[in-house]
Amino acid sequence: MKINAFKAIRPTAELAEKVASVPYDTINRFEAAKLAENNPYSFLRIIRAEIELAASVDIHDDKVYKHSAENLEKFLDNGTLVMENEPSFYIYRQIMDGHSQSGIVCCCHIDDYENNIIRKHEHVLPAKVEDRTHLIKELNANTGPIFLTYRDKAEIDKLVQEEEANEPLFNFTSEDGVQHTVWKVSDCELLYRYLGEVPLAYVADGHHRAASAVAVGQERRNANPDHNGDEEYNWFVSVLFPATQLKILPYNRIVADFNGMSHEGFLDVIKSRFEFDNVHLPKPTARGSVSMYLAGEWHSFWLGETDDILDADALQDQLLGPILGIEDPKTDKRISFIGGIRGTEELEKLVDTGEHAVAFSMYPVAIEQVMGISDDGQVMPPKSTWFEPKLRSGLFIHSLAD
Repeated sequence: MKINAFKAIRPTAELAEKVASVPYDTINRFEAAKLAENNPYSFLRIIRAEIELAASVDIHDDKVYKHSAENLEKFLDNGTLVMENEPSFYIYRQIMDGHSQSGIVCCCHIDDYENNIIRKHEHVLPAKVEDRTHLIKELNANTGPIFLTYRDKAEIDKLVQEEEANEPLFNFTSEDGVQHTVWKVSDCELLYRYLGEVPLAYVADGHHRAASAVAVGQERRNANPDHNGDEEYNWFVSVLFPATQLKILPYNRIVADFNGMSHEGFLDVIKSRFEFDNVHLPKPTARGSVSMYLAGEWHSFWLGETDDILDADALQDQLLGPILGIEDPKTDKRISFIGGIRGTEELEKLVDTGEHAVAFSMYPVAIEQVMGISDDGQVMPPKSTWFEPKLRSGLFIHSLAD
């Protein structure tokens, strides 16, 4: 891998907790406005600048991106954000419900993304890539770090542990109970060496942000007759986590109706095709098991042998498509996806209120499956993985200015 230290634009230690925000794509416009309410330092004012404009302004209007740039400039002018004097790496540790993961904040090279040294497991939507590309160009900066993982390397783990014994740069607990601690790396040389020996990295979360960073880099290198590959536009900010530390939550499914059947008729069809357990658990207990909620009751059934296929694919092929008529889950508006962070109580609520007819609680995908699919050059079905905790935005900004 090609990796690089960078002069981070970051919040002051006193304001880090107020600046740090959830990723732009985990909330809608109104949720973003609510989170930033009464907090003039929220980074949402930069990555979701539409919250400061009239509701009639489309979120993709040029005014939104220009306002983002104005807010970034304002944050720099008033000292909310500062730029480091020297390039550095950082250690970013998150602790959630007793689970701890520590990643290395650095810049990765767009060549590694294009040459499949940084591997992907999902397709990107052009509209989302265009949106973040527009933002990067307007800000002249990468604002959202890409969540990458790699197969563990003991030498890197040891260096990270040693750095974590030092005084942190930031240390705060966000409103969702996740502790965020950041250290500025004291000696970068060994990290350069050991990270450079990592053969492959994998995008865990942030496919659209990564594709956008690459698009901007390609555009700028094509416009630069003196391009040499070292310019800042060739790099994008990332956080590299060892794979064994990551926690993946399920991505559950809910469907609006029974495709013309009554709930009794639907249940009869399901029971005729699948092996049911005599349990009523809201969470499946193993790979290949699904918990289904309808008419106020949980049912557990098996998809059969799924060693060579993801549970989401098996559910689609065996049930959602042939029985419920969901031919394309990416476009069919009868199906929705609920991140596992919301819990199975959210599934019950959505069905009990009549908004949806049936919910499917899935078993979480393993990180080895994600890496294996990426290695094979394949993609996962839509909404297969929910990595938690999410990286906070606004703690590390990478300027594209040389």
